[in-house]
Amino acid sequence: MKLLSRGLPVRSTAWRLAILALAVATLAPGCVRRRMTIRSNPPGAVAFVDDQEIGLTPVATEFTYYGTRKLQLVKDGYETVTAKQKFPTPWYQYPVLDFFAENIWPFEIRDERAVDFDLVPQQIVPNEKLLERAESLRQNNYQGHTVPMWTTPPPR
Repeated sequence: MKLLSRGLPVRSTAWRLAILALAVATLAPGCVRRRMTIRSNPPGAVAFVDDQEIGLTPVATEFTYYGTRKLQLVKDGYETVTAKQKFPTPWYQYPVLDFFAENIWPFEIRDERAVDFDLVPQQIVPNEKLLERAESLRQNNYQGHTVPMWTTPPPR
């Protein structure tokens, strides 16, 4: 058996290095931190992600899964914004690679996503137009007709 300078067998040194590498891999695993930030102009809108309230904008929250999320912003005096936001999966989260990124890689990976929205002031509909629309819906309901949704013109 070949000996090192201190008289230790080579085989036991290799085992010690393997055990040390295994200990480092298990005691200091990396992880992936996913965070989305939602901002609005003007700030202060109530933000919902997948119908769960997360707070007033600007707000940040952690998330676990990628894909399409339903984001909704509600603020008095402004139109409610509902959007489907896609969060694509990064390369290090594909199967097999994700095991190494989550468990073996010794460093933290940060995935920060930011979404910005411009809120549009709510349009005030005159009472006369609102009453006309209500009467129209009432009359068409009696006749069994359906009326398409009333759409406001886009802001200029």
